[in-house]
Amino acid sequence: MIEHAHNHLLVFASLLVAMMAGFTGLSLLKGASELAGRNRKARIVLAAVAMGGGVWSMHFVAMLGLQLQTPFFYDPLTTMASALIAILVVGLALLVLHFKARTSTSLVASGVLVGVGILAMHYLGMSGIRLVLPIYPLPGMIIATIVSVGLSVATIFFAYSQRTNLNIILGTIVFGIAVFAVHFTAMAGTHFVVDEDAIAGGLLISNETLALGVACAAFVICGGFLLTGATFFGGDGVEMPQPSQSSSPKPPPPPPSPSLDDEDLTEPLRIPYEKNNRTFFAEPNLIAAIRAEGHYSILYVEQGKLFCPWPISQITKRMTSDEFIVAHRSYLINPVHVSSFERKKDNGICYFDAFQSLDKVPVSRSRLSEVRDALGLN
Repeated sequence: MIEHAHNHLLVFASLLVAMMAGFTGLSLLKGASELAGRNRKARIVLAAVAMGGGVWSMHFVAMLGLQLQTPFFYDPLTTMASALIAILVVGLALLVLHFKARTSTSLVASGVLVGVGILAMHYLGMSGIRLVLPIYPLPGMIIATIVSVGLSVATIFFAYSQRTNLNIILGTIVFGIAVFAVHFTAMAGTHFVVDEDAIAGGLLISNETLALGVACAAFVICGGFLLTGATFFGGDGVEMPQPSQSSSPKPPPPPPSPSLDDEDLTEPLRIPYEKNNRTFFAEPNLIAAIRAEGHYSILYVEQGKLFCPWPISQITKRMTSDEFIVAHRSYLINPVHVSSFERKKDNGICYFDAFQSLDKVPVSRSRLSEVRDALGLN
């Protein structure tokens, strides 16, 4: 049996790679369910590549830190196949999440799929080692399976129980821990022996060559992390033009045109929504509720849900009537469309029976009195 150890710096780097991959994928998917089919599929593909590729990159960053007392190499076909299996299985889980109704069953099923993908990637990647044979005792495999499935299900529940920024961050942390824990739990139960029948010839990948490929993958993951992070934390990303430093005279600016923000604006605001690569406008009186979705919003109308490119703060600011009231920090509601109200101990629930896409909206304790006033209950 060959003794093995790990480079602690690369162990830490592998955890960072897993975290960045999870954040990139989960951030890309925020609001994806409200997009048209083609755009939604494109988001899922990108997220699957980020998360599945992150699982593969984390594994091989950690494997670069594996220290054995004998040289070893990797089979290129098996190594690439391990990346593809991770991307494929994670992609299937994301398809379930974004094309099926989200229930407890679908969330668990998606988490199990992610866990299976992580396990399949690990053991398929390990099977590509040449000149050395990994031996897997059954107890170690069972523990790794429990860790993988359990933490992956937790990842999905954290990230998808609500689609807030905090949920995405919590899902990112648990996803990174899941990938990291599965690898090192499995490695703790793995023994290595010299493969006496192995031949060193043929096309094999050395640690040096693998390092180059893993570095490229990690570079792409870091780039995706920075891009999604800039959108996630940096607002709408629109920069105002800077004034010119030229001393040449400038023509006088044209007179200002009427703005939606003018206080004397009396025309009711129509709220934009996007569908099939076109922008339409919804009349506020036809909207039952508006839900915040990060830098965007979801409009609930009788026909279904509509994707609005405005954040809910902008809608609130530009409203020129009192049709909507705040029921919760994530919801505006139109009391006209409320079919029933349920009082809880210190909060409440508004129901919208005429809207198939909208079952109910929570009413927070701080907004309870205002909502009851609007409904004529006080």
